[in-house]
Amino acid sequence: MLAPKKLNRRKQHRPDVKGNATKSNYIAFGMYALQAMSGGWLDSKQIEAARRVLARYTHKGGKTWIRIFPHRPITTKGSQTTMGGGKGAPEFYVAVVKPGTIIFEMDGIPAKDAKDALVKAGDKFPVKTKFIVKK
Repeated sequence: MLAPKKLNRRKQHRPDVKGNATKSNYIAFGMYALQAMSGGWLDSKQIEAARRVLARYTHKGGKTWIRIFPHRPITTKGSQTTMGGGKGAPEFYVAVVKPGTIIFEMDGIPAKDAKDALVKAGDKFPVKTKFIVKK
């Protein structure tokens, strides 16, 4: 699973997903990409599940780039905890994805295989995604 090795702050405020992406909104490395069309949080488990789908398609060549990383900790308190007592412990990490963010990039495989792989990987996410090709 993806998780940061070191954080400046162990507990952070909840991230908002307002506006469009201003960073990571272009294809930088590969020829094919998976782009988010809506905003949301992507959990490290969801990113790993999608990465495994892509690994099946690139086993005989090709390269995959993961353009997002789950930096933000999400905290929860126990269900039987009373009010007060501070903030809960970090449970998992999320990557904040805004509309237009490139999630994955691929290169070195045919366009049809890349589209199949990226569409299947996009089904693992709670955000709407689309397959794009570098111009």
